[in-house]
Amino acid sequence: QVQLVESGGGLVQAGGSVRLSCAASGRTFSDYRMAWFRQAPGKEREVVATISRSGADTAYVDSVKGRFTISRENAKNTVYLQMNSLKPEDTGVYYCAATTRPPLLMSNPSQSRSFDYWGQGTQVTVSS
Repeated sequence: QVQLVESGGGLVQAGGSVRLSCAASGRTFSDYRMAWFRQAPGKEREVVATISRSGADTAYVDSVKGRFTISRENAKNTVYLQMNSLKPEDTGVYYCAATTRPPLLMSNPSQSRSFDYWGQGTQVTVSS
């Protein structure tokens, strides 16, 4: 098993930047594919970005491409989400997640169910 703890959320103005971090403990971090999800008020949880075990492969939902960057440091057991040019519609609770299952297409509606371990979430609020 792996335990995940997110940090770095907060209130930011539109156009600003925030970096989220997710610290993992437990099993070997590099055994897991990692992802960031978000959930806006009244909406379903959606995948934002995923990263392979080595960090060589990443994928993003269309709405954040060119603005968000997912990365990981296996030596530090940490995954990051750098969020630039933030928009009010980026507001939500951001969750870090881990899985050993094979990757799915970003458009696959089963993305959330394919991740087995979740952090508690961190709130990001973007004001207009």
